[in-house]
Amino acid sequence: MTDVMLQGGLGPTLPRRALLKGTGTLAFLIGTTGLTGVTTAAPAAAAEPLAPGIWVTIAGDGLTTIVFPMTEMGQGSFTALPMILAEEMDADWDRVRIEQLDRDDRAYGNPMFGNLLYTAGSSAVMAYFDPLRKAGAQARKLLMQVAAERWEVPISSLATEPHTVLHAASGRRLTYGEIAALPGPTPPVPEITEAELKPRSAYRLIGRTVPRRDVPAKSRGTAEYAIDVQVPGMLYAAVLRSPVEGEMALEVDASETLGLPGVVRTVTLPDGIAVVAERLEAAFAGRDRLSVRWSETAPARSFDSETTLSAYEAAAADPDRDAAVWSENGDAAAAISGAERAVQRTYLSDYAYHAQMEPMAAVASVDPDGKGAEVWAATQTQTLTTHTIAEVLQTSRDRVRLHMLTMGGSFGRRTALMQEYVRDALLASKAVGRPVKVVWTREDDLKHGWFRPAAAQQLSGGLTADGTLTGWRHRVATPSVIAYFNPLRWRQVEPHDIISMRGAESKFYAIDDFLAEHVITERQARVIPWRAIGASYTSFAAEAFMDELAEEAGVDPIDFRLRLRADNPRGRRLLERVAEMAGWGHASEGQTALGVSFAGYGDSMAAGIAEVALDRDSGRLSVPRFWAAVDAGLIISPDNAVAQIEGGIVYGLSSALKERVTLARGEVQQSNFYDYEILRANEVPEIDVHLEVTDGPPTGIGEVGTPMTSAAVANAFHALTGRRLRHMPFTPDRVLAALA
Repeated sequence: MTDVMLQGGLGPTLPRRALLKGTGTLAFLIGTTGLTGVTTAAPAAAAEPLAPGIWVTIAGDGLTTIVFPMTEMGQGSFTALPMILAEEMDADWDRVRIEQLDRDDRAYGNPMFGNLLYTAGSSAVMAYFDPLRKAGAQARKLLMQVAAERWEVPISSLATEPHTVLHAASGRRLTYGEIAALPGPTPPVPEITEAELKPRSAYRLIGRTVPRRDVPAKSRGTAEYAIDVQVPGMLYAAVLRSPVEGEMALEVDASETLGLPGVVRTVTLPDGIAVVAERLEAAFAGRDRLSVRWSETAPARSFDSETTLSAYEAAAADPDRDAAVWSENGDAAAAISGAERAVQRTYLSDYAYHAQMEPMAAVASVDPDGKGAEVWAATQTQTLTTHTIAEVLQTSRDRVRLHMLTMGGSFGRRTALMQEYVRDALLASKAVGRPVKVVWTREDDLKHGWFRPAAAQQLSGGLTADGTLTGWRHRVATPSVIAYFNPLRWRQVEPHDIISMRGAESKFYAIDDFLAEHVITERQARVIPWRAIGASYTSFAAEAFMDELAEEAGVDPIDFRLRLRADNPRGRRLLERVAEMAGWGHASEGQTALGVSFAGYGDSMAAGIAEVALDRDSGRLSVPRFWAAVDAGLIISPDNAVAQIEGGIVYGLSSALKERVTLARGEVQQSNFYDYEILRANEVPEIDVHLEVTDGPPTGIGEVGTPMTSAAVANAFHALTGRRLRHMPFTPDRVLAALA
């Protein structure tokens, strides 16, 4: 069930002026206008469409094309962003076509990432909300100006309704297509002011549930992913990768491989051997027949997840270990040392795999001179994918022809500065002189994946005699993720790593004396952003510790949190609402129990309550129900927002209960979903989401459902058993150990 509070409705729309400047040449078809103002235009194909700026074009038949600058991985922004522009433009949504941006054109860049083309951080709607509103208002006003000149009336006498400009006094109407087809010069692209944008009460698309544009093709099985791409003359490649990061092939015997029908050749890569074949099956069969002796001398041979986590725990506990300040106010150390009672706990979390549905894949066709290429890939960034191609081929960006495809999931996996699956397709294609598709199996994707880092966190807090929190210190021992997956960016932000540390700032609580610090440990695996980045584990530790402090203070966990919400009425409302939804405080029958957590992502906030059941013989935890109250500002599409929150909750629960990557001698021990378990369909709880829509701007919805989940489960386990779980995931063996 979904509880959505929204305002909206149809209403008059004022003229607009845009801040963006137009870049397109405006060309029109010749037609005639009768007394009624209805234009009879020549065929639309005879002229260029009307282009009021870089974001939108309008053809003579009324078809309106809106550029989508991000990439779609299931989060719904392929629909949400064009809706924003269409809203302000008063476009008829049924006449809107969406065009994927396939090039690294910084004019469309993400303002939150320095105008790089980069899809991450729940930033799509946040970053593009204002630019797209202004672009839509700009287009609408230009259409009205053209109509005003045509009719020789003041623009102030005109209004619009979907895809139509109206002159009420005379009853004349022109559709947007008819305006695009008019002859003659066009006025300059107008400017607008903030005050001229639509009031929210006039929205007819934003705040409504509009069907997502990507769903029909996915439902029919016609959506094209990188793994589906077919181009003429294409070969296939499967890669035997070094079992441990940084190792090289010393000897390769490919005689059996090259003897297989359909195998074309092998290609040596920086970290493996590609088998290129006419058919994918032949490529995989050939890979299985390779005999390779690896160097086995890489430093990564020392990577062991058990000893790594122990070292991180020691680093978090070492008061002499240097740490980078992430967030600070007051004097946390003095407040804690002077408190009536001091509490200190340590929380651990393991490596986690993205488990996205589509393993890595890419198609590359390198030009004969080796200095240009056409590439089909599904990544989170046009900019970094272009960088990869240019870097591998030692060429310029203008030689790159890119086709950005829908991702079959990602949530951080496809963000690296150097995308190895794209690199391998390029090197293989260059070697054989034909297009090559590289395909990873699930085993490849897991064995050679890039993971959420392991972390050890020590939290300390002080309590006064009456149970008031005084002083909070949060030490996070984990490597810098940015330093590994994007070293260029690390040189700009060092030592502040938002990927490793987000969530540790506890920005939604009023704590006078506060310190969060990053003990930057040595990387012991390939690491990369994961859904909700650092907040997926820092919020687990912070909110589990908040419950332990509440218990030490003898205060109800929700009441304890409410005490720290004096300056955050939005947060108070969420806690009170989710408590009401879940029936917090009502006696249970003892078979289940409730646990609460409050966390956020950026400026979005979520309060969650998990109901937990336990099989005490096996140690298996289950979550029959989960309630969430979420404040993410303005909601563009309520149905999609709820879907993203539900997905984030499932992602978080799967991580909390099951997901764990282990390494021994540098090798990942898991290989598929039978030994890297994820939450199954029959284990997904009934989820009840309340959207608290506020007057503020949109603040991001794709990741806010994840950070709160694991602590809610851990806290519910304590309510049920009186024992604590402090090592995520809460596997049956860890549950049984806690019970013992």
